[in-house]
Amino acid sequence: MKSAFLPRWLLGAVFGFLSGPSHGQVVSSADNGFDIALEQQVKASPAQAYQQFLAIGQWWSNDHSWFGDATKMRLEPRLGGCFCEINGRRLARHMTVTYVDPGRELRMVGGLGPLQMMGVSGGMAWRFTPNDQGTLIELHYQVSGYTQTGLGSLAPTVEQVLAEQLDKLTQRLRAESK
Repeated sequence: MKSAFLPRWLLGAVFGFLSGPSHGQVVSSADNGFDIALEQQVKASPAQAYQQFLAIGQWWSNDHSWFGDATKMRLEPRLGGCFCEINGRRLARHMTVTYVDPGRELRMVGGLGPLQMMGVSGGMAWRFTPNDQGTLIELHYQVSGYTQTGLGSLAPTVEQVLAEQLDKLTQRLRAESK
């Protein structure tokens, strides 16, 4: 039986197929889930990197928003806060904030893009660690659950989409520091 919610063409349309270097890896994957770890070094301080991260509508890709306009996205850094997209009367909750250590780490739960309607469970952490070169930004996303086709096959595409977002954040930070 095919999913009535997520035809294969929709997975490609929402996640897209990207090219270019990745800043991380699929740590592990199986039919019941996957684990992705990404990192990027920036010259900004952890506080600057964290503040730019919170301004998610300034750097997230329009191609990976529900309504095609990432400027309509917001991220509320509080327990139960919303990583949401509000475009007029159209609303989408991408993830829910579960942990906040201002300037250091923010964690969320939920499924991004088509994962949302699969009923899977996902946990994402963004960490901002100071070092000699500025800040190491680390992104970790772990997803588990059941789908007819298995989640492991989605891991490379999800990794590419998240790598694109991390790249866009670091490009924004580099542009801000000039």
